Amino acid sequence: MRASSVSGLAAPAERDYQKNARKAIWASSIGYALDGFDLLILGFILSAVSAGLGLTSTEAGSLVTWTLVGAVIGGVGFGLLSDIYGRVRVLTWTILLFAIFTGMCALAQGYWDLLVYRTIAGLGLGGEFGIGMALATEACRPSQRARVSSYVGLGWQAGVLAAALLTPLLLPIIGWRGMFAVGVLPAIVSFFVRSYIGEPEHFVKSAPVARSFTFAPLRLLVADVETVRRSIGVIILCSVQNFGYYGLMIWMPSYLSTQFGYSLTKSASWTAMTVLGMSLGIWLFGQLADRIGRRPSFLLYQVGAVVMVYVYSQLTTPTALLWGGALMGVFVNGMIGGYGALISELYPRAARATAQNVLFNIGRAIGGFGPVVVGALAAAYSFEVALALLASLYILDIIATLFLIPERKGMELE
Repeated sequence: MRASSVSGLAAPAERDYQKNARKAIWASSIGYALDGFDLLILGFILSAVSAGLGLTSTEAGSLVTWTLVGAVIGGVGFGLLSDIYGRVRVLTWTILLFAIFTGMCALAQGYWDLLVYRTIAGLGLGGEFGIGMALATEACRPSQRARVSSYVGLGWQAGVLAAALLTPLLLPIIGWRGMFAVGVLPAIVSFFVRSYIGEPEHFVKSAPVARSFTFAPLRLLVADVETVRRSIGVIILCSVQNFGYYGLMIWMPSYLSTQFGYSLTKSASWTAMTVLGMSLGIWLFGQLADRIGRRPSFLLYQVGAVVMVYVYSQLTTPTALLWGGALMGVFVNGMIGGYGALISELYPRAARATAQNVLFNIGRAIGGFGPVVVGALAAAYSFEVALALLASLYILDIIATLFLIPERKGMELE
């Protein structure tokens, strides 16, 4: 009778737990999808924006770079605010900021005001990722943490896929200004997130009662020698992954167009296929990391990235480019499925969102130079040479994983 009563009481509690976890995952994934949609739209409409405003190729490339630089600043500021004032409240602020200034880009009259709008939109972009990851990983079981992290990562890919499929359809109709105006829609999502999602129980129980702004979470990222090693390792992993991702995704449509004569629609089809490969890689990473551990999974993907980026640089036929792009995508971006779990397990609650935002967005800022470097190498040599050199970067990733990243699979969060 007693066991039955306990079981009867436990079932509703378990259902509530699972319900709250699903809400957190959905909120985080949707926010990340909106970010991915916006950033890849910029890649697809960059030529139209350049023509409309008379931008040079350097100015056009800098729009991506400064969006990501803004993401670093936003990552630091909003990460600190989230660790102090709450995940859900600050997540709402980031989505609103991102949405409003993406919409403002539709009103740009020249390079400088567009650059300002993109940089401020980047503040919201940078804040959203880490807060969403902290929210989702704190709401789930330790045995499911890598999978949950990968589900949030899949949100980004859903946004990218939507951008690849919708841009060729909408751009001829509404133009580049209309595409930016679509970016206002996430503002609606922010109200949904604020009203539908509650703060994770883990945060509510451990957060200080009297909340005032402090830089203490930042100091926790360099608290001692071991923590500094971890932080350096995570920055290297995030930098290489973002450098490769943006270097490939921003320039691939142009590469396929100039090298093989692909139309915008055909380039978008390639991007969609590559994104599907990336999505498979992210999902698979979560499954593997919860079973065999974080470090083995990262190492497997890093070796795969070295091989596949180099192999892709040698492909020439349409069929090989299509399927090679999908397989390359599995390894190049699949690793993003593990960062949320890895970072959550390496840092305490008081600095978790700060760590997610600061470390990942430092990597994203460094990665923002990927399009610039790939473009410069392609201009000086060729796209094939640029891709082959890009492959060698993942060797640095392997070294960082082996010597700087500890294994924390299944641990309870501090």
